[in-house]
Amino acid sequence: MFLQHLPLAPWAERTHAGLRLTLLSDTPDLDEVHVRFLLDNEETWQPLARTADQGRFACFEATIPWCPTGPTTRYCFRALRSGMPHWLAATGPQRRVPNEAHHFRIARQPLVPAWAQQQLIYQIFPDRFARGPDAPRERPPHAFGYGKAPVHALDWGAPLDVKPTWSAFYGGDLAGIGERLGHLQALGVTTVYLTPVFGSGSNHRYDTEDYDHVDAGLGGDAALVALSQQLHACGMRLVLDAVLNHTGANHPWFNRFAQHGEPGAWQSTESRWHGWYARDEHGRPVYWKGHQSLPVLDYAHPEVLDAFIRAPDAVLRRWLQPPVSADGWRLDAVHMLGEGAGAGNNAAMLRAMRDAVRDENPEAILVGEHFSEASSWLQGDQEDAAMNYWGFTLPLWQWLAGVDFGGRAAPIATADLMSWLGESRAVVPHEVALAQWNALDSHDTQRLFTLLGTDEARHALALALQFGYPGVPCIYYGDEVGLQGGNDPDNRRCFDWSGASWRSGILERVKRLAGWRRERAELREGACLTLAHGDDWIAFARVNATAVTVLVLNRGDATEAVVPLDALPFDIARWTSPSGHRWTLEGRAIRLPLPARDAAWLWSAGA
Repeated sequence: MFLQHLPLAPWAERTHAGLRLTLLSDTPDLDEVHVRFLLDNEETWQPLARTADQGRFACFEATIPWCPTGPTTRYCFRALRSGMPHWLAATGPQRRVPNEAHHFRIARQPLVPAWAQQQLIYQIFPDRFARGPDAPRERPPHAFGYGKAPVHALDWGAPLDVKPTWSAFYGGDLAGIGERLGHLQALGVTTVYLTPVFGSGSNHRYDTEDYDHVDAGLGGDAALVALSQQLHACGMRLVLDAVLNHTGANHPWFNRFAQHGEPGAWQSTESRWHGWYARDEHGRPVYWKGHQSLPVLDYAHPEVLDAFIRAPDAVLRRWLQPPVSADGWRLDAVHMLGEGAGAGNNAAMLRAMRDAVRDENPEAILVGEHFSEASSWLQGDQEDAAMNYWGFTLPLWQWLAGVDFGGRAAPIATADLMSWLGESRAVVPHEVALAQWNALDSHDTQRLFTLLGTDEARHALALALQFGYPGVPCIYYGDEVGLQGGNDPDNRRCFDWSGASWRSGILERVKRLAGWRRERAELREGACLTLAHGDDWIAFARVNATAVTVLVLNRGDATEAVVPLDALPFDIARWTSPSGHRWTLEGRAIRLPLPARDAAWLWSAGA
């Protein structure tokens, strides 16, 4: 017996009366069909009524009330046939009542601004992307991180052979980004995400020294205004990086190196900022992960809340306002932020941040940085999305490269990849899953292309999954041309604008995949159904109300996959393959020869 339900219209529809649900079954003569849902955290059951069939499926329908507590209504289905119960949850068919973490979940109102699910993100580390016509700019002779360090101005692309590496600058700036927007437009990029741009002594700028102004080395405030205007004129959006968990030790509030006139929290207990920083039981400052360049802020202090969240000119608010009018924030290390020396009351802080951002711009987004599972932040009341390291990047690395982020051996079977991805989707609302930022790598990891030994075939598999899987593809600058890099700081090499080192095959592949994603709405908005898997291949479908894309990925040697289509909510009369693969249709299954390390795409050409 087969049951199917997709958490999007027309199978799940918001109405004034409640949430209207449709369950499909290939078995019309069911003894009972119920939806189990939580009402004020209490188990509640409601029968579904048989309605008109849809093709080969019997349909059962019910409308359930919205849960008045919490942002989402959670539900699953139970069908009884010949005395045997059959369950369906967001993780698929179950033989027992599903774990409530795996229930379908839908909110009464949309949780995420609709534009956020449609994007192609491009992440830029400003010092290494491009120089504008006025670069390089003079910088102070010294920078302050762990201590006083000489500033090194390096030629573009020169080896990073100076110490400390954080005080080495190649001169990339915001004007340089503006000059290269044509490259981004040709890729199909719609949103630019910049790692921190505010005043700092380091090239990475995660040790903020001035939240009120853009770093002079990047061109200052005027350069950010100009870039934002350029992006918006091109129909593109801008997301900034907010480092709110900690400041730099050289920030005037802390003033560890006495570079500012007024005593800071480091110098004096009488400083007006003394209570702004978290301290241990001995009264000593707490540093992020022990890095003494990064003192941690204490959100139990009301003035910290005002500075970053509540005041009309708070950091999170000010840069969403004209003239910059940023479209959202990526929140660095935000899961560690809180009251006192740890993450106390973290959820309340995130809710306050969301409220502040939505108050300034109802269409602005909040994206969290989480290397571990982020589902508790992604239930509709805190973050709109996360950098999807746990639910996408890490399982992809382990399946294709056999290692985790620490470089430890961590190969996984294809069945484990399938269950990992399925559970990661199930524990967040579908619309949030569609907004997740899916990256192959970032400024905090090795480059995947390097990790794969520059194997373009395996890298092509990774790109196919990135563009075919639910969520928003997030390209780390240079990935589209095969830029290499090991661990930090090697993963932050200069972009080679000469083109001499570009892998043209990768570039054309990214452009093609981006075009397919623009063309096929189900790749941006559709549900995801795992159809089948073998030892080294997996097949899944992206489905909306009218169309289907099937993607089959093979990491192993040449094989033949048989992909059943029974899980699709409607039959497809005709298929086409934009990737040029040949297949045969055998009943409701596709037989597909797969070359080694290859990705096959099939599109519905008519339902």
